[in-house]
Amino acid sequence: MNKEKMDYMKTEIKNYDKIVRAELLFTPLLIALPLIIGVFLIYDWYIRGFSANNSAFTGQLMLGVIILIGNIIFDIPFIKSLVKSIILISKSKK
Repeated sequence: MNKEKMDYMKTEIKNYDKIVRAELLFTPLLIALPLIIGVFLIYDWYIRGFSANNSAFTGQLMLGVIILIGNIIFDIPFIKSLVKSIILISKSKK
């Protein structure tokens, strides 16, 4: 490879490192916040709706379940790609 291509690859790895670092900082918020909101909505439905036998809070149950299922479906590929990115960066630094 010529020098220009090597320099380009070095800058690409540095930029990729910054992107993965930003993803690592954003991951807890991206994963935890929807889980907390979904669990809160289901808990609120249980306390206000199910325990009090009030059917007006069924929408909270549905919303909480949709948030949890959507979050789980989205988080699994996100975490897999994040792990692959971390492995790629750790190999490139050696």
